[in-house]
Amino acid sequence: MRFTKAVWIFLLTAALLLLLDFLLPFRVNPRYSTLVEAADGSVLHAFLNEEDKWRLYTELEEISPTLRTTLIHKEDRWFYFHPGVNPLALVRALSTNLSRNKRSSGASTITMQVVRLLEPRPRTYLSKGIEILRAFQLEAHYSKDEILQLYINLVPYGSNIEGIKAASLLYFQKPPEVLSLAEVMALTIIPNRPSSLRPGKSNTYLLSERNRWLQRFKEEKLFDSQTITDAIAEPLLAKRVAAPQSAPHLALRLKSEFPDTPILKTTLQRARQSTLEKLTYNYVSRLKAMNIRNAAVLVINNRTMAVEAYVGSADFNDHTDGGQVDGIRAIRSPGSTLKPLLYATAFDAGLLTPKSILYDVPTNFQGFEPENFDQQFHGKVSVEFALANSLNVPAVQVLSQLGTTAFLEKLKKAEFKTIQKQSSKLGLSMILGGCGVTLEELTTLFASFANQGQFSKAYYLQKPEFHNPTSLISEEANFLINQILTQPTRPDLPNNYAYTYRLPRISWKTGTSFGKKDAWSIGYNAHYTVGVWVGNFSGEGVPELNGANIATPLLFEIFNSIDYNSTAQWFAQPEGLSHRMVCQETGQIPSSFCIHQIEDYYLPGVSSTQACEHKKSVWLDVRRRMSYCPYCMPETGVEQVFLPNDPPQLTQYYEARHISYEKIPPHNPSCTRVFGNASPLKITYPVEGSTYRLNRKDQTRLALTAQTASDTKTLYWYVNDVLVGSAAPQQSVFCQPSAGKVKISCVDDQGRVKTLWIQVNYD
Repeated sequence: MRFTKAVWIFLLTAALLLLLDFLLPFRVNPRYSTLVEAADGSVLHAFLNEEDKWRLYTELEEISPTLRTTLIHKEDRWFYFHPGVNPLALVRALSTNLSRNKRSSGASTITMQVVRLLEPRPRTYLSKGIEILRAFQLEAHYSKDEILQLYINLVPYGSNIEGIKAASLLYFQKPPEVLSLAEVMALTIIPNRPSSLRPGKSNTYLLSERNRWLQRFKEEKLFDSQTITDAIAEPLLAKRVAAPQSAPHLALRLKSEFPDTPILKTTLQRARQSTLEKLTYNYVSRLKAMNIRNAAVLVINNRTMAVEAYVGSADFNDHTDGGQVDGIRAIRSPGSTLKPLLYATAFDAGLLTPKSILYDVPTNFQGFEPENFDQQFHGKVSVEFALANSLNVPAVQVLSQLGTTAFLEKLKKAEFKTIQKQSSKLGLSMILGGCGVTLEELTTLFASFANQGQFSKAYYLQKPEFHNPTSLISEEANFLINQILTQPTRPDLPNNYAYTYRLPRISWKTGTSFGKKDAWSIGYNAHYTVGVWVGNFSGEGVPELNGANIATPLLFEIFNSIDYNSTAQWFAQPEGLSHRMVCQETGQIPSSFCIHQIEDYYLPGVSSTQACEHKKSVWLDVRRRMSYCPYCMPETGVEQVFLPNDPPQLTQYYEARHISYEKIPPHNPSCTRVFGNASPLKITYPVEGSTYRLNRKDQTRLALTAQTASDTKTLYWYVNDVLVGSAAPQQSVFCQPSAGKVKISCVDDQGRVKTLWIQVNYD
């Protein structure tokens, strides 16, 4: 009967405790400071928590055996044996306090101290009773190691420092797992009297107390005698220092993205980050005389795609020049930095090979007339020359041929977020910087060139989610881009780096935005990809600002710092790439008249096999002053010759600049069937059957352009049969036609006519 009654009492008590635990749960949710760590586990950056305290989360593996033994022996020797409350210590303390009629002895276990730290209350007997109940509750839900971990994280050290880890970093500048016994002992006794034992201000007293406790440990044989003796002899060098503040831009970014994660383990290399922060600061300091006040740098390890350095600005603390702006994520104009991807895409589409010829001449692309950075034109140029010299007209020519949609798909595949949002508004100008990108996006793109054309997203935190690489371009096209961008003899080589040992072996591309507001230089070798942006966060342009002489020297300094004289094997030629002989004049398969042939790379089964047509058969009189067509060719006194078959825009370029070239003599003036059904006059803009939307408020006008034969001197333009203007063949005429269906006619001075119809609407 008594046994049954006891069982019922036990069950009712247990049920009551469970009900109280459910109704009054003990919420353990301390707010920790955010801690950003480098790849080696060292602290890069620390933030105050929401209560403006330095409370750094300590993980279980950071609690060294020395720290565990010292702390438990001093604070609660029976910690691993009692259920949260030590009954003997509690009875002893109660009797002592009652006999002295005052509170002179405590009985708080580590568990009870954790309760008090989580739920501070006045020091009364009622509070002690609640504390005891909460201690039982805490022990019921957490293991002993977890409770010890909570204590180590919450124990106060005076001022706004809480927890062993915060005290260890701010007083000894090292993590808790590497503290010596002497340092552990000093930190163990400070919480009892944080005001009188404050490191840096009371070191003499702290040293005395530390050694007293060490001597006591020696007597109790907690550690061996020699270890204690060495600890007593160790000097006390503790002092309060500022919390680590390296990589501030990335730290703020990660804190914003992961607000509830106390420790953010990054991939940054601590020494490299520190070196590049100083290097960038010193470099920009030298540029300030030119009114260039900021820079950003990103370094990616090509093998892992881990970011190893992240410098968002030259000086985070410089508020006057926008130092807190994160230049790695800022949206800027890319200048010419997207050209390598364009040419690689054209290689894969079979449109071009490195020796293919493009025309760097004044050209109107549906009203868009690009110019080169130096405002000069070069006539016929190869693809590799156009890319190495970052020529604008050939790039627009290639994009026009490839199609903006195809190129935009590549950029979306490479995760250019802003371009994806802008895609419906982007046209040919995007290849010259008429779009928005970030340094992060550009650097990640160029890392693809170092990884055989495979795109993978760069990451900042250890143990990222795995994603299969995406094939952005073929290995063959990628190799061709690498070869072109490695050439050292090019105009974007900084002036003071010519013929110098300081030039690292890398592939790189520069860019300068319109208005000289952004200078870019992105480079890579087998090990690293480095992205550099230099400019002003205010958007202020500077005449001296350009990618070659402003951004590239910093790029070279960085490579010489992180991978000096690298012996890594360079990018090997893939098996799918072959060589062939091509005509030097066009880069196409040689015809019988192609005398000068050169070797070129090509992609078998992909690259165009079109035969060269840079010359055409022409019948001339014996003095070569007149040409004939089959309709007017006399029976005698003629000979067949091969003469240049240059496109109209090239001959117009030669004519405008008075460049001598081999011309086809004028056609027989007495020929009445001179052109038959084929006319050399072609309206290039507007396009037949297209609809154009104009804006009267902005006074938008329609450009009229055409390609003509070499004998044309003047073009006459008619809109709905009304003359709107005349111009030289290489010039545009602008008009604002009426709304509706519009007839556009072009007549040259030889009497040739071309007509088309378009639709015009107004906003």
